[in-house]
Amino acid sequence: MRHCAVLLLAPILCCAASPAPAATAVRAVPASGYLLPGGSRTFSIAYVAHVPAQPAGTRRLRIWIPVPRDSAVQSIRDLSFSAPPTLASEPKYGDQIAYWEINHPTGPTTLTMRFVCTRREVRTDLTRLALAGDGVDPTISFATYRRPARLIIVDVRIRRLAAHITAGRSTTLAKARAIYGYVLTHMRYAKSKPGWGTGSTAYACTTGQGNCTDFHSLFISLCRAAGIASEFEIGLYLPYDRHSTAPVSGYHCWAYFRVPGRTWVPVDCSEGWLEPGRREYFFGDHTPNRVTLSVGRDLVLAPAQAGPPLNYFIEPYAEADGRPVPASKTWTFHDLN
Repeated sequence: MRHCAVLLLAPILCCAASPAPAATAVRAVPASGYLLPGGSRTFSIAYVAHVPAQPAGTRRLRIWIPVPRDSAVQSIRDLSFSAPPTLASEPKYGDQIAYWEINHPTGPTTLTMRFVCTRREVRTDLTRLALAGDGVDPTISFATYRRPARLIIVDVRIRRLAAHITAGRSTTLAKARAIYGYVLTHMRYAKSKPGWGTGSTAYACTTGQGNCTDFHSLFISLCRAAGIASEFEIGLYLPYDRHSTAPVSGYHCWAYFRVPGRTWVPVDCSEGWLEPGRREYFFGDHTPNRVTLSVGRDLVLAPAQAGPPLNYFIEPYAEADGRPVPASKTWTFHDLN
């Protein structure tokens, strides 16, 4: 990790129709012409938001949770909530949000979202993509996915590192593969140092460790520094054991990068590190045991929260009289195929 560190030191059914996304960023959609046949997994999810009791005299409690959307890789049905929300769309990426206002709350608040997801495995035909080479995207296309975020750094030092990693590679696919290899070589999956899980490029570079958010922030920073559009996604990651019914509290995130004029290509850096035997698989492929809940970083919700933009959106977010308050989730799943 020395090279990187040196550079950085100094049930109520939901009957309301989903609103049309107001996003300015176009989501990552793998092109069918570059996909190989893959499997799928259909499962039901119960996502439970928990907000503790607020002090006496609290006038208004506001709660937001991320809601899954249909996409090229997942289909959502039977969406329902334990209490009817207002459904809204986050303006930058089009993330769907369920929102509640509770006046004069008494006691703890629990809200449950249920849905069925069919998730398709994404398997990229890298051989065909390599033969096709880079195409051309319109100049302003995917601009959001080339810019830095608050913790996804793209500065002169990261650009210098990206140039070093990708030196001698002429195509986007070759450059992204080199970046993927660098991240897996210079990072390790560990949570022993404070600051893990924030998705910080600086943390990843200076410590050489972290969880999925830290792995993918480094990957995305390096891609963007090399001029490659790259997207951050976060959601739930099901155990491979289809018979497990234990409550789960965690999350998982992953990334895509854009080969201009061709397609978006999935990567899962942290899973590639955790499963060395599938390192090649996780460059270009995504398993079907996941569901995307939101996309992007530095999120302003809808309706807008009083607090600062969210680093990412997987946990419930709550405010009491305009102040952020603790909120958490648990979730369970049940396989249907």
